[in-house]
Amino acid sequence: MADQEEGPPAAIAETDEPPAEEPQAEEPPAEEQTEGKAEAEQTDGEAEQPAEAPAAEAEVETKAAADDTVQESEQTAEPGDTTAEDTPAPEEEVKEQKVTMVQPTPTPEPGQVPVAPTPSRENIALGTVPTAEIHQVDPHAVSPVPLATSADATATVKFVLMPSGHVTTLACALSQSMLNLKEHFSVELRIPSQLILITLNGKKIPDSTTLGELGVGPNATIQLEISSADPVNTPIKSIRPKPEYVMPDILTVRVPQDDGKFQDVVVEIERPTRRKPYLGGYRHKLSGVEFHHASAQTLGRSTSVSDVQKFCRDTQTVFQKNRVQQTTNHTSTQMTKVGCYVSNMQDKLMSPGRYQTAEEYHKIRLEAVIVLQAYFRRWQAKNTVQQLREDKARRLEWERQEEVRKKREKEQRIRREFERRMNPKSKEDFDLLYAALEKWRQEELAFIDENYSGAERKARLCALLDQETQLIAAIDRHKIDAAKENKEKSIQDFLDKAAGPKKWRAFDGKITEMDTPYTQRARELRDIYNSINMKYLTQDERLDVLLTLKHTVKEHNCKLTQEIIELIDREADLLMRGVKDSNMEGLRKRISTLFLQYIKTPTFNAEAARLLKVPQDPMSLRKNIYFCPSCGNYKPSMEFSMSSNTRVVGKCRKCQKLDNDARQRQDFSIYRSMLKQLRRSEEAYGDGSRIAFLLQEADLQYLVENVWNSQSILSAWDDLYDLVLVRWDKGEEWSPWNCILLTKEEASAHKILDDLEEQYGPVFIHKAQHKHTLARNYFARLPGMAQYMREKLAAPQQKGPTIMGHRMAQTT
Repeated sequence: MADQEEGPPAAIAETDEPPAEEPQAEEPPAEEQTEGKAEAEQTDGEAEQPAEAPAAEAEVETKAAADDTVQESEQTAEPGDTTAEDTPAPEEEVKEQKVTMVQPTPTPEPGQVPVAPTPSRENIALGTVPTAEIHQVDPHAVSPVPLATSADATATVKFVLMPSGHVTTLACALSQSMLNLKEHFSVELRIPSQLILITLNGKKIPDSTTLGELGVGPNATIQLEISSADPVNTPIKSIRPKPEYVMPDILTVRVPQDDGKFQDVVVEIERPTRRKPYLGGYRHKLSGVEFHHASAQTLGRSTSVSDVQKFCRDTQTVFQKNRVQQTTNHTSTQMTKVGCYVSNMQDKLMSPGRYQTAEEYHKIRLEAVIVLQAYFRRWQAKNTVQQLREDKARRLEWERQEEVRKKREKEQRIRREFERRMNPKSKEDFDLLYAALEKWRQEELAFIDENYSGAERKARLCALLDQETQLIAAIDRHKIDAAKENKEKSIQDFLDKAAGPKKWRAFDGKITEMDTPYTQRARELRDIYNSINMKYLTQDERLDVLLTLKHTVKEHNCKLTQEIIELIDREADLLMRGVKDSNMEGLRKRISTLFLQYIKTPTFNAEAARLLKVPQDPMSLRKNIYFCPSCGNYKPSMEFSMSSNTRVVGKCRKCQKLDNDARQRQDFSIYRSMLKQLRRSEEAYGDGSRIAFLLQEADLQYLVENVWNSQSILSAWDDLYDLVLVRWDKGEEWSPWNCILLTKEEASAHKILDDLEEQYGPVFIHKAQHKHTLARNYFARLPGMAQYMREKLAAPQQKGPTIMGHRMAQTT
């Protein structure tokens, strides 16, 4: 029966840092390096013969950092003598959480032939240990056959992955075929083995060919190329390096016992949750592994906290000590005596002063404190006065700048009004002219009534009437010129709006523009209209414009287009006859007017439908039609201006303007600007204010002149250009009974007030409330109108398809 010796398990070492490369096994000491030693005993008493040690193979694995290749070398050791002495192996580094166990050799049963143990590929040590046992030699025993043969020899093969050129090196047996290599690389590269091609010097190698058949010798090196049969669909990629080894959480260790049996022990690996502090140790110079002392490897002893409350005697007891101290510096004096003379030339006669009592001392200190306080208060007063002086200078500078600004604004306003009077263009400009005319007439009339009487007064009045007539005629001439200019401008604006692209604002604030076939058509018509109205064209250019216009209107056959074509042919005939341009102005004006009518027709220009004031559906004209008693015409409701206290429909806007120009000649421009400013401020609040948008210029005029007396309630400033209407209580909606007339500076200060009763006195508040009561009585119908507007806006709008901007009725 054969006995075998098993070495103790290898030691376990831990480090704080995980291993950076493959862990190396620690070799056991010299007395434990005998592995696979077998002893045979014969029962027939034959002589003892030492058994030959089985062959062992040692593999060394290395990692190359450059190309991540693995090279394996296998060496075969010859059977050693059993009497050879063991050579202790050098000590190797211990890696973190690495356990190396020596696999036990199974014990053969009685009568069974001993089997040579399989050598370990991780740690191999050859040798025998001499013992005192008696062994018998079997002369008929067969010597063991060495395991390493020429077929099991290995060679280093460099595989070049095409087309990337990545090189990987493997230690392959000479008996391995190309098919085995393809299956290996099929798993590594994750592609089918049928698509892998192995070539040598550009020639394909069959699958059954081995490395030995290629002429590769033991421990030789050869380079093969690996490529893909389908490089487009399944290209060959580089092999990724294998991840580092990670120790499992649980290990099973087999430990031998005294009775020769083995016991499996489960070892749980505790991973450090924190980095251990370095409290001393050493570091390996070659590998860089740090080894800490035991104080860093073990946890300290935890002390239990006692529940008994304890006190320290030193903090509870007070000791008082009285000690007399003497300085360490000794001094001495010397005086004249027998045998020693000391000169008194530099001596000083010290006489004691008057004794100072505590009262006198405190009085002196008080006087010193008073002096300090006086100087401090002087410094503080100087700073305060300097600050007040700077504040006053800033205030005066601000007042000067405000005065300059107001003066400059007034000059600009006067300059604008003068320009508007000299070159009136809009209705507001002519209202300003008529107001100035009426003011001049009233001044002249008052001067005549005061200085003249009788026949001379009548003569002066007749002269005044003639002058007024001439001024009115001059204003009418300006009105005719402005009407022509405004008409051309309105026509051009109409054409530009129709030809403009569709615009909308995106979520990011950018404006998006889009051209439709309708806008492109309108742009083409606008260009033709501008071309036919151009002056100083040559005969050929004019004929080209007329020809383009003729082809454009020929697309539609109607009475309007036929008339345009007829006029185009007439002008072309006159041009060929050499007629002057001045003689054809009327004909060209007719062509321009008819083509403008053609452009405004929605049938020929679809974009004109949304810009025409007159609706295309005649049925819509029958709604909201009112009768004007002044001109005797029926007009839509938009032509009538309604004030807040109107009970019946009065004159239309045109008749009111005509009556104002002839009789009252009032200028509402200042109230119009005040109303615009009021509406802008109410829009800024964003609380759904409605009453401010119901007021008209006449209503605001009554509110300013009759309720607030055309002056600020605080400073009595009467310049209407500097006055604004703001909310009295900014938490409520603006209304005639919740407003106050102030200057712009006073309004800015009023808006920041929180408590009006605290800031304003009771007299001022009573005065403001009285004006609010007057305004509420006059504008009593405004709340109902505002409520009607809210209900109208809150009602759901009827939705449905539209044709040319008109909604269609939906039927079920």
